[in-house]
Amino acid sequence: MEIPAGAQHPFANSLLLSASILVLWVPQGSWAALRIQKIPEQPQRNQNLLLSVQGVPDTIQDFSWYLGKEADGSTRLFTYIPGLQRPQRDGNAMNRRDIVGFANGSMLLRHAQSNDSGTYQVAVTINPSWTMRAKTEVQVVEKHKEQPITSLPMNAGIVAAIIIGSLAIGCVFVAITAYLLVTRGWRVQSHRITATEKPELDPSHHAGDNNIYEVLPSPVLLVSPLSDTGSTNAIMPPNLPLPPPPPLENQPYQDLLNPDPAPYCQLVPAP
Repeated sequence: MEIPAGAQHPFANSLLLSASILVLWVPQGSWAALRIQKIPEQPQRNQNLLLSVQGVPDTIQDFSWYLGKEADGSTRLFTYIPGLQRPQRDGNAMNRRDIVGFANGSMLLRHAQSNDSGTYQVAVTINPSWTMRAKTEVQVVEKHKEQPITSLPMNAGIVAAIIIGSLAIGCVFVAITAYLLVTRGWRVQSHRITATEKPELDPSHHAGDNNIYEVLPSPVLLVSPLSDTGSTNAIMPPNLPLPPPPPLENQPYQDLLNPDPAPYCQLVPAP
């Protein structure tokens, strides 16, 4: 089936009109092609922050960065114009911030602080009639404090065993300490008592005395033999009379030589 020649002209006209509308529909400020990547994603205080712009065309006229929800002269950080000897021109919002721009549209913020938090916008000018835009939110936080190490939950029996064991160890330690202190006190006291006691007389210290029996005074006067008259006189008191002399050793023989007639006279012959 062939399309009539008269009908082909309205179809071609409508297709051309649609293409023209698509070309004219592209806005001067485009947000869809650019993307900002934060490195690191959550910066900390005194840490460097890189805002890397992705999707920038190869040829650009210039680009500008802003800090704030509105992109105007009061919020402009800097403008970067490639090809100039000093491409970066600081704006009103720069203040004392240490920010460096790059030819690809990215920027580096050194030593980020809490007041650097906010909305960052970039506007990349491709030509006077075409500007691409992108924005991101930055939140500078304080340095993360070390989280305390949390112990795992323990069973009540384990906790009780630990407590009882600790108490037992403490009691044993106290008992050992008390025993050592008491023993030391006893040793010191015993040493003092031994030092104050008088030393016993040792019989072996007396020269020439080997008698192991104790010498006691005799209740009666001892008489020494006649042959030892010197020692008897030394022992006896001078005022006592001398005892009668003992019988001679040969007394029985004298009786036989000189018999006494009296015993024989008493003998009577048997009838």
